[in-house]
Amino acid sequence: MLKPRPINGNTEDITIISNGVKIEGKVTSTGSIRVDGALKGDLNAKGNVTVGEQGKINGEIVANIVTIGGNVVGTVNAKEKLVLETKCVLTGDIITKVLVIEAGAKFDGKSNMGDIREVSTPTIATRIKDENKTGSG
Repeated sequence: MLKPRPINGNTEDITIISNGVKIEGKVTSTGSIRVDGALKGDLNAKGNVTVGEQGKINGEIVANIVTIGGNVVGTVNAKEKLVLETKCVLTGDIITKVLVIEAGAKFDGKSNMGDIREVSTPTIATRIKDENKTGSG
């Protein structure tokens, strides 16, 4: 059993979605989440989100600090910091104050850096669907 570890004197709840686990739907947490499995849907955490190298998310991510080592398709709103690790593949827009991109990370989308707390932007999947409706030709 994992025990909460103290961070700045506080204990923090960490939820782990293990490799081999697939979830469809919206996931919310008052703590932090680590995704090593697959999530098709939005993820909203009051704490931090880590997507491991085997992790896959197709949906919007909202959290304080987001670290991506796996594959994400969708908008990422990291209120404090976003870290794209070496094996990361991110297809979608990002909103954050601090952006760290390690050598080898792949990012395709727009970035917005500033003090933006609540931003409602369509996900890349929504934009692609809208483009298909209007036709491109």
